[in-house]
Amino acid sequence: MHTGTHARLGRIGTDGRYLVVPMDHGLTLGAVAGLADIESTIDAVTRGGADSVLTQKGIAPRVHPNSNEAGYIVHLNGSTVGGPDTNDKRITGTVEAAIRAGADAVSLHLNVGSESEPKQIEDLARITERATDFGIPVLAMTYARGPGVDGADPERLAHAARLGEELGADLIKTGYSGDGESFKHVVESTRLPVLIAGGKPESDRASLEAVRGAMDAGAAGVSMGRTVFQHENPEAMTRAVSGVVHDDLPVEEALDRAGLAVEA
Repeated sequence: MHTGTHARLGRIGTDGRYLVVPMDHGLTLGAVAGLADIESTIDAVTRGGADSVLTQKGIAPRVHPNSNEAGYIVHLNGSTVGGPDTNDKRITGTVEAAIRAGADAVSLHLNVGSESEPKQIEDLARITERATDFGIPVLAMTYARGPGVDGADPERLAHAARLGEELGADLIKTGYSGDGESFKHVVESTRLPVLIAGGKPESDRASLEAVRGAMDAGAAGVSMGRTVFQHENPEAMTRAVSGVVHDDLPVEEALDRAGLAVEA
């Protein structure tokens, strides 16, 4: 690993653990709740303890003045819910464009099992090769998604995670299998740090229990979007997640410390 890559990984995480808040959903969904005034949301989640935030390159001018010195990741592909195939992620930027936008790292989404998987494999291979030239870390978001694919199947998730390492990524983000025991298989499929996705927001407790289960299985952190940025109190929810990821707190203590009601 290049010295620059190692140094920049330290900017988007803390001591080998990562709490990333992706907010690239504006491309996919539009200016949904939490993203219309993205400046306030970025300020809140970074005050709450997010190590880094993630957006498409065009949002960079709205990120830097509000990030409280947190790290910044630029996402390099995407699709929309109104398009013909939301799994068909197309390139939206380059490593060079991300550097010009002030990024500490880049990310790319790959749906393993989708009809667009072959093109996305090529895209990730090219991005990792170019990122290596500049010492820029790559977060590969490798999901098990496609016709007939069970997105929580630990075998499928393990394959997706390993694919990211095989193509030269530095970090892996993937779905959660639903319990810590089965997720160990996913973590053990790669030597790279594995982060879980947040998925659709459920209760605060359910979200934190997933984080706790993943961390107990050996995960290196989370990359949680809507669960955090659409929360009624994004700063508090980020603080609760940080309590589990960075301070190894049990769920109840993390909720309590963040000032969130502990649900019965």
